Amino acid sequence: SSSPPRKPSSLFCLILVNVWEAVSGQIRYSIPEEMQKGSYVGNIAKDLGLDIKDLSDRGVRIVGRGRTQYFTLNIKSGHLYPTERVDREQICGQLETCLLNFEIIVEDKMKVFGVEVEITDINDNAPRFQEDELEFRISELAAVGTRYSLEGAQDADVGTNSVQGYYLSSNKHFSLDVQTGADGDKYVELVLEKSLDREEQAVHDLILTATDGGDPVRSGTAQIRVIVLDANDNAPVFSQAVYKVSVLENVPIGSLLLTVNATDPDEAINSEVTYSLRKMKDKASQIFQVDSKTGKISTVGNLDYEEAALYEMEVQAKDVGDLSARSKVLIAVIDVNDNAPEITVTSAIKSVSEDSPPGTVIALINLHDRDSAENGEVTCSIPRNIPFWLQKSFDNYYSLVTDKPLDREQVLDYNVTVTATDRGTPPLSSTATILVQLLDINDNAPIFNQTSYTLYSTENNPRGASLCSLKANDPDWRENARVTYSIIEEDRSEVSLSSSISINSETGALYALRSFDYEQFREIRFQVQAQDGGSPPLSSNVSVTLIILDQNDNTPHILHPSFPTDDSTGVELAPRSSEPGYLVTKVVAVDADSGQNAWLSYQLLKATEPGLFSVGLHSGEIRTARYFLDKDALKQSLVVLVKDNGQPPLSATATVTVVMADSIPEILSDLSSLSAPTDPQSSLTLYLVIAVASVSCLFFTFIIVLLALRLRRWRNSPLFDSSSVTFSGVPASQFVGLDGVRAFLHSYSHEVSLTTDSRKSQFNFPKSNYSNTLTNEDNSGMLPMSSKFAPGDPKSEAEALGEVSLCIDSLVYQGFLKSISFNSKLDIYDTGTIATMNNIGEKESA
Repeated sequence: SSSPPRKPSSLFCLILVNVWEAVSGQIRYSIPEEMQKGSYVGNIAKDLGLDIKDLSDRGVRIVGRGRTQYFTLNIKSGHLYPTERVDREQICGQLETCLLNFEIIVEDKMKVFGVEVEITDINDNAPRFQEDELEFRISELAAVGTRYSLEGAQDADVGTNSVQGYYLSSNKHFSLDVQTGADGDKYVELVLEKSLDREEQAVHDLILTATDGGDPVRSGTAQIRVIVLDANDNAPVFSQAVYKVSVLENVPIGSLLLTVNATDPDEAINSEVTYSLRKMKDKASQIFQVDSKTGKISTVGNLDYEEAALYEMEVQAKDVGDLSARSKVLIAVIDVNDNAPEITVTSAIKSVSEDSPPGTVIALINLHDRDSAENGEVTCSIPRNIPFWLQKSFDNYYSLVTDKPLDREQVLDYNVTVTATDRGTPPLSSTATILVQLLDINDNAPIFNQTSYTLYSTENNPRGASLCSLKANDPDWRENARVTYSIIEEDRSEVSLSSSISINSETGALYALRSFDYEQFREIRFQVQAQDGGSPPLSSNVSVTLIILDQNDNTPHILHPSFPTDDSTGVELAPRSSEPGYLVTKVVAVDADSGQNAWLSYQLLKATEPGLFSVGLHSGEIRTARYFLDKDALKQSLVVLVKDNGQPPLSATATVTVVMADSIPEILSDLSSLSAPTDPQSSLTLYLVIAVASVSCLFFTFIIVLLALRLRRWRNSPLFDSSSVTFSGVPASQFVGLDGVRAFLHSYSHEVSLTTDSRKSQFNFPKSNYSNTLTNEDNSGMLPMSSKFAPGDPKSEAEALGEVSLCIDSLVYQGFLKSISFNSKLDIYDTGTIATMNNIGEKESA
């Protein structure tokens, strides 16, 4: 065999783009396949006669029918470029002419131009055999010149770039015979050139090479193994050279299409024939199959007329001796109406002003049906009860335009349903909905839900509390209906609205900026303005009255009896001869609240003599409830409770002092008579006072003795310097003289309170800071302490306490009081040791 021939090289790297024609809005380009993304295809702007500067303003864009958009338009230059690598074999398969169609749409003019791009083939695919290894079993008795059919190679390219020749590796037994059929297909046969001798060579390995006509040439190889056998010298023969059948594309899977038949004149096992399909495309191999025993060809996949209308393949019949015959099978697919029309809204205006004139273009619609003939003819329609109609634009393009005036106040928007129906049997249809919104003009002012508003809020409300939400509606749309709220403050308003009330400008919600006080003001009047966002804006006002509701937040205020300002207690007189019901005084109180929160009631909470006085429930009058008795105290203290009717109620108390006497001189005489004993218990009080005074004297004597002893011990100490008598450096708390005793006694504050009853008189020694009363003054007159006192000894301390108490009692008993209360705290110092005695005396009442 000879090596494959080479054709002269061509300028493959030079891309030739030609504009073929531009007739009736149709532009055609031709480009080679495998163009890279961004390669130049053509100048659309120049070919359409458009100005490059107006491309972006006019909205020029590409609309394609397929799922993949292969081209894009550069708005700045007007050039057409591929968006990705273009593979003719992937797009068109084995079609001789490969065309890509799309449309150029000029939106501002609503014009459509058709563009057709032819993809020319380049030699980018090498021939390829379906089987890399072929095996033949040939009898050694086979006659010279016997032919064996070989599987041809497949090349995805077309024309001269497809398979052009076959070559066999050098050998002395076999050669190749390539025949070209009437349809242009090449049939390859292996020809026996020399008789075979199995004993000489049982297996022959050959290499079959297929080359195409491209530049450079591409090739593919397959290995042929020839196994030498004996006997079988007849090949099968088909009953027909070509089998043809037509089938509907909607036949179910597994349907029988046709049956092929081949006979072999041999006998026995050599006459058995097996069938197989050859020279099938990848897609066909997934759709058809043949029964190897019966020759029945059936479907194993779905047929689709839109993908392939004709399938061409070969059926091979081979006997056990590998003698075979081939026949061509043609399967034509008949189209049925199985595809509904496709509706594509290529350009649409979402909204149109309600004052737009009739004839305004709303949308551009494209119709497409994948079926053919009448099954692919489509008609388009819309409902009749809407102010729109369809106008045919170009080919299968329609324009949706208005035919009547529009009114947004009557209809806000339209859902235009476009129905596309084909002419198949039965017809198929599809729908698409286009939403058309009407734009508004500002011709309506906001309207409040009420002519006026009356709001209520309790006082003491929290800051920021919501009062109410006002609502105004505007029948306009979008900005024209966007309402904002504001407060208009009146000139005569008693309250500053800016610091009291605010409104949410978006929602109309009113809020309190401060806590209201019913006692300060009871209502607020103002106006709220609602304004839309139109141009010019429209507005309306509404009056709002905010009424403050009272809460029980004020306690009753006592006007009488008033609280004394001169440290004295107000006294009311009541004659001893008063009869029951006698008006002594009246408690007068007011409440700043209103309503039931200000309804006051009075009751007697506490009295010196229960049952002697009564208080009017609602009048507050204090009257005698019975006659005055001799055993009753001359001074009566009454506590009156004043309570309002709120929830919860608030109250206040007033203390009234009532003296039972007919006149002021009588009061004074009664008070002076208190010094004389008037009851049997007065003698007991006298004894108690004497005892307390004796204990006090004893205590002071004990203090003086103790201080004298300490002074004497200090003088005898080596620290004493006779030339300079000074006490610096020695704690002053170790010395107590007469002045110290006076300071000790003076450190008590005496509080004396007199009553008309001796049982109520008191003499108090309050606690005070008397622990450090000594100074570095003249200490002459110091008295030594009693030697019997031992600091820390409870018995000595008790005796000293008794002496101090007796001393004080003797002083007090000289006619000032008849009862004494003695509470004190004494600090006794002994060489830095502090002894504390608490509660030396206790309160005594006769």
